[in-house]
Amino acid sequence: MKIPGEIPKVLGVNNKISGVRRYENLSGVKTGKDAISISSQAKDFQEVLMALKKAPDVRADKVDELSRRLESGNYRVDSGEIAEKIIRSVIDFKV
Repeated sequence: MKIPGEIPKVLGVNNKISGVRRYENLSGVKTGKDAISISSQAKDFQEVLMALKKAPDVRADKVDELSRRLESGNYRVDSGEIAEKIIRSVIDFKV
């Protein structure tokens, strides 16, 4: 690709722009400090989130208890109770 004209003339345009001043000495300019503030609600949320991260995914005590009851034959499932909990969860979800 060939650019017509003289390149020095094109590059010289930057030097001829009027109204542009360069500031080299900015000693009189004062800068402010950035600051943030976190709401108490956000702090509470962060504390809860950290507590959840520390909590184990599996409650070993419950698992051990159920395992012992299954092995001993003392674990019984009440189908009526299961059905009632399913119905309640569906009703609570719709409300």
